[in-house]
Amino acid sequence: MTVDRLNELLLVCSFVLLIAVAAVRISSRSGLPSLLIYLGIGVAIGADGIGVVFDNAELTQILGYAALVVILAEGGLGTKWKEVRPALPQAALLSTLGVAVSVGVTAAGAHYLVGLEWRQALLIGAVVSSTDAAAVFSVLRSVPLPARLTGVLEAESGFNDAPVVILVVAFSTAGPVEHWYVLIGEIALELAIGAAIGLAIGWLGAYGMRHIALPASGLYPIAVMAIAVSAYAAGALAHGSGFLAVYLASMVLGNSKLPHSAATRGFAEGLGWLGQIGMFILLGLLVTPHNLGDDILPAIVIGLILTLIARPLSVLLTLRPFRMPWREQTLLSWAGLRGAVPIVLATIPMVGEVPGSERVFNIVFVLVVVYTLVQGPTLPWLARRLRIGDTEEAADLGIESAPLERLRGHLLSTAIGPKSRMHGVEIAELRLPAGAAVTLVVRDGTSFVPSPTTVLRRGDELLVVATDPVRDAAERRLQAVSQGGKLAGWLGTGGASAPRS
Repeated sequence: MTVDRLNELLLVCSFVLLIAVAAVRISSRSGLPSLLIYLGIGVAIGADGIGVVFDNAELTQILGYAALVVILAEGGLGTKWKEVRPALPQAALLSTLGVAVSVGVTAAGAHYLVGLEWRQALLIGAVVSSTDAAAVFSVLRSVPLPARLTGVLEAESGFNDAPVVILVVAFSTAGPVEHWYVLIGEIALELAIGAAIGLAIGWLGAYGMRHIALPASGLYPIAVMAIAVSAYAAGALAHGSGFLAVYLASMVLGNSKLPHSAATRGFAEGLGWLGQIGMFILLGLLVTPHNLGDDILPAIVIGLILTLIARPLSVLLTLRPFRMPWREQTLLSWAGLRGAVPIVLATIPMVGEVPGSERVFNIVFVLVVVYTLVQGPTLPWLARRLRIGDTEEAADLGIESAPLERLRGHLLSTAIGPKSRMHGVEIAELRLPAGAAVTLVVRDGTSFVPSPTTVLRRGDELLVVATDPVRDAAERRLQAVSQGGKLAGWLGTGGASAPRS
């Protein structure tokens, strides 16, 4: 590597990134999942396109793991604990028992209907049983599902990578596969270690971030992402589930009212997009399209088994104790989205030189492309047909917090969205706790100091100064008014109390 080669590489990479970013716009207008566009860019650059030859499965696996860590961190930071908490039992069962059902049914179909050997069939069943975090988080941003369903899908996609990775590694090792009870014990132990490390690092990181004032606001997002990545590394080195550790640590950090939380989420989202783009393009480079012809029909058959039998059966069996309505079960069955994660996992047997691993990779690649093209764009339509949606619910208020260390206070910044019921409320009617006050309003590009009778409007941006003891109360009050209007929490910071007589 020379400076001239570095310059050429930077030029090519920046050009590819710009094309990928522009593809997001095309994706949003056409409904075509962006991951297919990224895979297409990789294929176009590869051996059957421009002619770049890339066949390093081990490097693809390593970089894919790194991208998945960033994607899970971004998803965890954006996951709301109040939505996920009621869904934890359902998500835990879907991520364990549901995965086992899906692996067994898919593997049986691949063996008896497609004619694959049992090891290959089990590998494919394990690889495609993991829902893709990037695909799920991306779709949920555009599909307004109820909080209980969003919580199940988000938690499941964050949890199920761990047991699936263990299964794929076990099926990729030389010699006979271990007894099922040994695998269950290993999965339980690794999940327990990963969960303990993730929660501990998340709590310690959040405590430190709240009590240490950094000299520049741009350092906060970097520190948060470093804490999340350290949770993955610590979990993996302790022979636990690093993927579960990074997701739980990020979820703790994202729900801890950290300084500059909005900027941190934006930074993490940008890294998540970068991870997705790089991972999909690299996977597109690894595949050789002219070798896929013989694997298209087997991939479609296995995909039908997975989509129409294995996934619905896993949802039915695991959610039966919760008496979930059949419409919601139908949507959860169809929302088991696959993306780059199964393709990355399919590189594990290639690195282990398992016989037939290249065919496994090709089948998984075709399956993911075909069924992402089918499931992703049709999910909003299915939600409408099942009359499952949350379009009328007021959006949560995004509040940015910057610490004022010497004043022992915080500067809260928030914008009044189009669905916020703060529209039409006077400053005095916000009823902020003593020690908090609206100091500035920005409207149509002009800032002014409001009076108690100033009426707030949609699109206004507010700057609120709050002392440290009442910071949380002020934020809760702003959220309450945004969702309930001027009568929300008449006596305090939340609820629907009656006025004092």
